[in-house]
Formats: sequence, C-alpha cells, structure tokens
Amino acid sequence: MPTDEPPTEFQPLPGRTVDRSAAYEVLLGELLRLTGAEPPLWSEEPAERRLWRHRARRVVGAAVKARAKAGAAPDEWFEPLMRAAVHEPDPSHVSQLIRPAIDAYGRRRVRVALTEYLEDGTVADAAGAIRAMYWTSIGLRYQPGTRILTPESAAERDSYRELGRRTAKAALRRFVDEDDLDLRRCILPNLSLRRASHPAELQELVTRALEIARTSDDEYLRHRVEIQADPEP
Repeated sequence: MPTDEPPTEFQPLPGRTVDRSAAYEVLLGELLRLTGAEPPLWSEEPAERRLWRHRARRVVGAAVKARAKAGAAPDEWFEPLMRAAVHEPDPSHVSQLIRPAIDAYGRRRVRVALTEYLEDGTVADAAGAIRAMYWTSIGLRYQPGTRILTPESAAERDSYRELGRRTAKAALRRFVDEDDLDLRRCILPNLSLRRASHPAELQELVTRALEIARTSDDEYLRHRVEIQADPEP
C-alpha cells in the first residue's frame, strides 16, 4: 500500500558505473614490484581476475604494514598506494590498502591525499577517494561509563576539524558542479545536508544539492536524500 512516510532504511550503494578494473590491476602490479611482495598467480580468465586482485591487494597491504613496523615504508610507495586505493572498485576491500597506508604514513597524510583527489581529481578518482575516506575515520574513545571523550581523543578529533571542513566543502562543490551519477552516488552518503553545518557562503550549495538529489532520475539519490535531509519546517 503506498505511503507518504519517508524511508527509514538505506539502500545499498550501487556498483560503480565505470569499470576501471584493468587500470587497477596495472596499479596493483606496480605496487607488487615496488614492495617486493610475492605476486599471486596470474590468470587471463575473467572469473579468476577478481581473486587475483583480492590476493594482490592483501599481499601489498601486508608488505606495507611490515615495513611500517620495521621502521619506515619508502616514500615512493605512497602515491602508487593512493592511486590504487581510489581505483579499488569495492569500498569494503579498499580498507586493505588504506589501513596499512595509515600505519606507514599517518592518518593525516592519507586523508590529505584523498581530499586532494576529491578536490582536483577526475570524477572517477574523486568518487574513489570519497569511498576510501570512510576508512580514515578516527576511532573515538570515551571515559569509562560516560559519553564524554577522553582528553586525548577530543584533542585528536579537534586536530582534524579544519581538514574535515575542507573535505566537506570539496564534496559539496563536486556534488553540485559535476553531472556524474557515480560521483554523486558516492558523495551523497558522506554529505551533510544540514545547512547549519556549513558556513554561510556554502548554504546555498546545500539547497542546490537537495534539489539535485530530490529531482534526480536515479532512485538511489532520491531515496538517500530523504533519509539524510532535515525534516521540512
């Protein structure tokens, strides 16, 4: 029976609209060479290629993490690692690259690099960057038996506040400016649609983002925006 009630459960994020698997495999191959990790057995069979990517990603991540524990991972690994991360087609699997990168190079450097892809990268790179950024979140710690952050956790959160504003601004601008379905699908779950959470000069962009999502031909965008948006006054 039809209802006017807004949706309350999120639909899963649809798959990418552009297949960059071949470019991703080249990037993983370069990382295998750079890190000296044992490459998995290659197969030309399409059904085996996903398994190859999974194994390659795991051994690269393990190699980066091992070098981080031993002292320092080479700086020349960083950019290829970020390039591979933004090409990863599965947002859950990209953690196998992002977490070792954080161990080796620090959370801030990783988040800055992904923000730069979001600001200035191609639409495909920007979409991959915003998906990968989920795995750079800070784990908040609370004082026992309370909802009060520990002083250390509060300080860490505050240290990322300015970078968070930069990322939010880039996400909002690209959502509004780029007429690309994949990019908009990837950005929307990470986009604050509360006008008050943005500075005055960006609040008109929030209004525009709401309009874009609500009038889109894409069911996912229309569904998602009604859950995220503030109720109408």
